[in-house]
Amino acid sequence: MTEPRFNPWLHRFAVLTALATLTLLGVGGLVTSHGVGMAVPDWPNTYGYNMFLFPPSKWVGGIFYEHSHRLVASGVGLLTTILAGWLWFAESRRWLRWLGVIAFFGVVLQGVLGGLRVVLFKDQIGIFHAALAQIFFTLVCALALFTSRWWTDGAGSSVPADRADGVARSAWANLRHLFLFTTILIFLQLILGATMRHQHAGLAIPDFPLAYGKLWPNMSSAAVVQYNQQRLEITAANAITPFQVGLQMVHRLTALVILVYLSAMVWRSRRREEADSRAVVKAPLSYVGGYHCAVLRKLAVFLLTLILVQASLGAWTIWSNKAADVVTAHVLIGALSLVTGVFGCLICFRRPAGNAGPVASTSQVVRPNARFSASVNL
Repeated sequence: MTEPRFNPWLHRFAVLTALATLTLLGVGGLVTSHGVGMAVPDWPNTYGYNMFLFPPSKWVGGIFYEHSHRLVASGVGLLTTILAGWLWFAESRRWLRWLGVIAFFGVVLQGVLGGLRVVLFKDQIGIFHAALAQIFFTLVCALALFTSRWWTDGAGSSVPADRADGVARSAWANLRHLFLFTTILIFLQLILGATMRHQHAGLAIPDFPLAYGKLWPNMSSAAVVQYNQQRLEITAANAITPFQVGLQMVHRLTALVILVYLSAMVWRSRRREEADSRAVVKAPLSYVGGYHCAVLRKLAVFLLTLILVQASLGAWTIWSNKAADVVTAHVLIGALSLVTGVFGCLICFRRPAGNAGPVASTSQVVRPNARFSASVNL
């Protein structure tokens, strides 16, 4: 198999596409937060105009957010198409070329779902649209990672595959289930959040950290009728239901579980890094595990920080009565949390390349911050 080479311009373009996608998530979050998803009732046109020829003088009120969302989405679609074509013709790794193809069809499907949400006026489609947006953003960020020098330079191994694999298992195998399970929880949490946001029922529970003054609210039909009568929010939103109150509580409990798992992950990654540091003198081959444990510890700490910010924004969302900018920031931090978790999983499950070579020297081992040179390939 041809050894991959780092292409700096391809990587920069992938990063640009990822940043554009993050911008799209932010604009889409503003659309939902302001409740203006139907401000433009036709698709793919905008009030009968070609979408790209819609007069700027008519970009007023909710139309500004929805129309801007469509334009940014079109830009992301164009960038993704170029990226997929560039990968197909310039990338030697076949699996990476096909990931580019998947990204292309993913952005097409996302556009179709957005259009169907308008044409069919179905909130359920909006939930799928939001979930796919998170998946697509994660995929594009992964493409940026796979085309980076850090990842590409790890393709040529200087450590025998069988021994490197054993060291890798001893160094961070215990972290795999923590990263994987936490990342799955984060994704499920994002889906729960999208479900609540697209039901357009306002705040199902208007107080925090308590819920209607209790640790666990009464969710009987009679109690919910009373909640609806007492709600301070006066909008055209639908009345809340027992299901929506329960969904909000599940969302809060899942956030707590994620925090517990992340705390354990930070503690475990630090323990593994310290253990590997002690083993460096005895076993130079532990450089492979030691480097990854250092990276995973930093990722775990960063992810825990993101989740703490996310939890704070979630509380602020309630206290601010769903202020649009706060809710949108909550969505964006959630997306970054998911990407960070996925990056951790990719590193945890990365497999050493099959070629054998000379064993890394002790001088290579004792520099944990040196550039990664041990082989790992998907």
